[in-house]
Amino acid sequence: MKTQELLSVGIFSSAEISFTLLRPCCFDGRVYSGPLSASFSGGRIAFDGRSFDVVSFACEAADDDFSDAVFSLDGVTIGVDFHWERKETQRFAGNLKLIVEGDRLTAVNVIGIEDYLRSVISSEMKASAPAEFLKAHAVISRSWLLAQIRKKEKSLPRPAPQEEGGRLIRWWDREDHLNFDVCADDHCQRYQGLGRVAAARVDDVIRSTWGEVLMYDGQICDARFSKCCGGVTEVFSSCWEGIDYPYLRSLADAPAGVGDAFCNTTDRRMLSHVLNEYDLETMDFYRWKVEYTRSELSALIRRRSGIDFGEIRDLVPVRRGPSGRIVELRIVGSLKTLVIGKELLIRRWLSESHLKSSAFDVSWEGDRIVLNGRGWGHGVGLCQIGAAVMGERGYAYTGILEHYFPGAELTKQY
Repeated sequence: MKTQELLSVGIFSSAEISFTLLRPCCFDGRVYSGPLSASFSGGRIAFDGRSFDVVSFACEAADDDFSDAVFSLDGVTIGVDFHWERKETQRFAGNLKLIVEGDRLTAVNVIGIEDYLRSVISSEMKASAPAEFLKAHAVISRSWLLAQIRKKEKSLPRPAPQEEGGRLIRWWDREDHLNFDVCADDHCQRYQGLGRVAAARVDDVIRSTWGEVLMYDGQICDARFSKCCGGVTEVFSSCWEGIDYPYLRSLADAPAGVGDAFCNTTDRRMLSHVLNEYDLETMDFYRWKVEYTRSELSALIRRRSGIDFGEIRDLVPVRRGPSGRIVELRIVGSLKTLVIGKELLIRRWLSESHLKSSAFDVSWEGDRIVLNGRGWGHGVGLCQIGAAVMGERGYAYTGILEHYFPGAELTKQY
């Protein structure tokens, strides 16, 4: 068995967590198995009639690895705040730890990086997707993860956003998590346990790319990805802190940058092999349209922002990134005017969940506002649907990586 670096993944938080240990697991000198639960009580964890600061199970693993399910968690929310949000029971390899965060418990999965990636590439997209695409995804997911772990010790909590000078600029990233390495949802990268893993096929992908990462100038690449770039990818600074990386350029998602975009597809047969079931509910990922009446928009923004702008008079793009994504948007109301950013804050305020992207044009039709948009997600780095189409057309994973991360070097880290 190959040695794996361990990481901690925050799965979900709740006042009470129900779980099932599928194998005998040890904690505090006792052996546990079967259905169990723990709850938040008086700032600590109430479990098995006792009170703890941390509950950490050491579980037996078959053949000394964590490739098979060891425990399951009930009521795990996926797609938090997105339009596909739902709850699932999920099975996990590795070990289970329960910690206190605020007035809730958080379930944390401690697992080897490569075993973690088995689930990621099957959760982000479907395990039946083209193998070369899955290989490319394994490389960028591993690269992103290791880049975050390597810089974790250097990261400081970002101060809370402040409204200043008529502007409110905020972004979210991995460093928002202080008590574990990464989360399990779209905020980091999807990690939904073993239920979607097609074991033999996924294991072949992981084995064939084991330890491979993208590097640039001696550093592991902060390799980003989103569902659909809408034809043009975006730069890092449009979505997160004000720095840019040479390997995360804005580029046309087309062969040699010319012609129809790879991600411009309506091939339902191909997409059914690539997208998980809840993603197939969203087929207008390349071009989309959202409409609100003025009163609907005013109420929506008041509800989502917690700010009373009065009647919304206009939405004015102030600054766009090279893909056309709005980085700063002026909201003009009868009571208040404010410039907001970056792209995720804009998407959150203009939808009950998240607007598909901030790459949209604004027009008014009488008392109705129309947002004509492009793409699904932030658009930085690899375009998942575009890369899947490349895999379907016979591109090797190295070619997919060269397309989306120009100048980056594929190297074996371990």
